[in-house]
Amino acid sequence: MKRWEYEPADKVLTLCSAEVPVLKAGEVLVKVKAVSLNYRDSAILDGAMTASVEGRLVPGSDMSGEVVALGPDTRRFSIGAAVVSADTMNWIDGPAPPRETNSVPILGRLSEYVAIPEESLVEAPTSLSHVEASTLPVAGLTAWFALVELGRVKAGDTVVVQGTGGVSLFALQFAKAHGARTIVITSSDEKARKIQSLGADDVIDRTTTPSWHERVLELTGGAGASHVVEMSGGDNVARSVSALAFGGRISMIGVLGDTELRASILPILYKRAQLIGIGVGHRRAEEDMVRAIDHLGIRPVVDAVYQFADLPKAFQHLRRGPFGKVVVELAGG
Repeated sequence: MKRWEYEPADKVLTLCSAEVPVLKAGEVLVKVKAVSLNYRDSAILDGAMTASVEGRLVPGSDMSGEVVALGPDTRRFSIGAAVVSADTMNWIDGPAPPRETNSVPILGRLSEYVAIPEESLVEAPTSLSHVEASTLPVAGLTAWFALVELGRVKAGDTVVVQGTGGVSLFALQFAKAHGARTIVITSSDEKARKIQSLGADDVIDRTTTPSWHERVLELTGGAGASHVVEMSGGDNVARSVSALAFGGRISMIGVLGDTELRASILPILYKRAQLIGIGVGHRRAEEDMVRAIDHLGIRPVVDAVYQFADLPKAFQHLRRGPFGKVVVELAGG
């Protein structure tokens, strides 16, 4: 089989030949059909992730594919099943993940075949292609976990979504599906038009309105937003707090601007604000999300699809900042 390998020492991606994995107990062999790229994939290659990865590595975490062989003691899937990866190691359900969930990065999906513990897989939505389904394990589940699993978004809520990456656009779609009003913060007229076509109620261009929180308060008659999906960090957190309603919630997801959090404690206390860090979610929530996507007819926003041999170009697109997701499709996907 073929797989992509990365050597941190020389910072080069190489398409290599490798043996098809031999299955261990509890594992299934998946023929990979599509891999969705995340910002953390490029961050690992760029050495920006805190989790250390030594030696050559096979990048990629989000995957959709087909089960083609079963290892000993497997019971959850049959040969031919369409599956997507569950990105959080050993976190099946419950309020908090085990330590290894946050300390061991999920890698190795940019390969024609992968051996995966069956506990780390979920049945793919029947309504989506493999390209679309590959976007769910990180971007889709992060938005679902923030807004639905933990945030309990409902009709009548106002949700502020920052940005137009994969997580942000899923957040917009999930909020709309639950009847919430959505306000999206973006950076260009072109992106604003695309966002409106996805059903956003209001769009604020932060380049022309840097004090976007003031505009949120205007649009809500001074009440503020029930929920803010915070994607930037740094000083932007203070604006998110300002835009928040009393008793509102900020989901801390992205660090696209700064890894520091800078905001006065006083308005947080005054508003009884909730701030929670979101790091994807557990497998049970992913299974809930898959059922909802099939029922509601939600379709992920895919900005571009690259062929397996063109992975370096896909990473270049990712670093430019896509509208939605960048996906790598394998032959036969």
